[in-house]
Amino acid sequence: MLSRNFSAALVGIDACLIEVEVDISSGLPVFATVGLPDNVVKESKDRVKAAIKNSGYKFPSDRITVNLAPADLKKEGSVFDLPIAIGILVAAGIIPQSSVEGYLFLGELSLDGRVKAVSGVLPMAVAARNNHRKGVFLPKDNAEEALLVKEIEVFGITNLSQLVEHLRGETRIEFYKREKDMESIEAKDKEEADFSEVKGQEYAKRSLEVAAAGGHNVLMIGPPGSGKTMLAKRMGTIFPDMTFEEALETTKIYSVVGLLDGGKSLITSRPFRAPHHTISDIAMVGGGSFPKPGEISLSHNGVLFLDELPEFRKNVLEVLRQPLESGNVAISRASQSVTYPASFVLIAAMNPCPCGYFSDPKHECKCSPLQIRRYRSKISGPLMDRIDIHIEVPSINYRDISSERPAESSASIKERVNKARLFQTKRFEGRKIHSNARMTQRHIKKYCKVDDKGRGLLETAVDRLGFSARAYTKVLKVARTIADLEGEENIAVHHLSEAIQYRSLDRGIV
Repeated sequence: MLSRNFSAALVGIDACLIEVEVDISSGLPVFATVGLPDNVVKESKDRVKAAIKNSGYKFPSDRITVNLAPADLKKEGSVFDLPIAIGILVAAGIIPQSSVEGYLFLGELSLDGRVKAVSGVLPMAVAARNNHRKGVFLPKDNAEEALLVKEIEVFGITNLSQLVEHLRGETRIEFYKREKDMESIEAKDKEEADFSEVKGQEYAKRSLEVAAAGGHNVLMIGPPGSGKTMLAKRMGTIFPDMTFEEALETTKIYSVVGLLDGGKSLITSRPFRAPHHTISDIAMVGGGSFPKPGEISLSHNGVLFLDELPEFRKNVLEVLRQPLESGNVAISRASQSVTYPASFVLIAAMNPCPCGYFSDPKHECKCSPLQIRRYRSKISGPLMDRIDIHIEVPSINYRDISSERPAESSASIKERVNKARLFQTKRFEGRKIHSNARMTQRHIKKYCKVDDKGRGLLETAVDRLGFSARAYTKVLKVARTIADLEGEENIAVHHLSEAIQYRSLDRGIV
């Protein structure tokens, strides 16, 4: 007898439906799985057989053929255990075929029949809705994650026998009800760190406020102990609130990788990733035999912090160039080609020289000019050109360290950032960009108009400081953000002046 039900397979951070066909025919006992299964899927026959027998059902002693269609798409993971088991039970006449029509089945089976959680449930639930499925049967531990998707019924199950009894009409599994306010985003994980704890460094704080408001990349240059890492770790506390669409897209990435916390269905806080400088280029951009998202995709809609930037291998830094421009990364392998989103804000920190004290008035630099040149040459010009803001973070003095005067809190800074982002959201409404940093030349021409005084200042900056064409557009984007923070419709000369001040390396200051 032939049976048919549906499951899903991941393709990048999206999913496509997989038709699971099971045929039981007379012959020698053989369990064959076809349709490009990986080793985990091939091994499912042993888990499925044990789960069916230990759940109290007879396992057919005939020839069993399982086909996973489309046959040209590689199938991987343990998500197919449950649909294969259901397919066998339908083909054996234990479950009626009509009861599985219109549903998706996802889950890994243990040998005693328990249904265990799997990765990538959110994009699979999205695929179920987009393909007009009525609902999805999945592990109970994954139910909250699937509830983020509207218009489908979510059934959380704990074991195989519970599902079989439901499909046979003997008992009833109630589907989970979606809460009405699931689209209201509120960061539940309150950060203990706060900008009020950072003494001094007002210039650096201001630049990070501009970066958060416009989604700009930042490079901080300063001696050891000046507070670069401390500032970077507090960036998440001033970033604008996530929209539901941003939260959903970020959650899909973490769902695919299997990094969602147990009781957390939706990521409501912007990601902050800080990989060690020994990371490989594959781990940074993603990849592997079967491509998975890397650190830049895990930083999507959040912050990627690279501390001690010159200590990263050069090939690792160079792979950042394309994602910084496009906001996504394309990975091609023999098995498949996928595109992952990678719209992140890069926050980088470095010392001005190998010893760290070049241009520091309190310490003597022991590095030769050649050593300094070699140290800085580890960061290529094209990569530096893609960083909107590079600033000096000097060592802090005693007066600032010992000051009892309270510094401005993250909440206060975030309020201004949210207002500036609101201007940008309205400005780019109906478009695929949400921040000034993502403006194209067409947008710059329309929204970054300057008067005669501003053009004169820009001409002087380009001629005397040698700004590249990309650096010129970066200055205009940053100036647009500064104007947004002040609630100004037009870019004034002082906005441009401040934006030019944030190009320390171009000005030869550090």
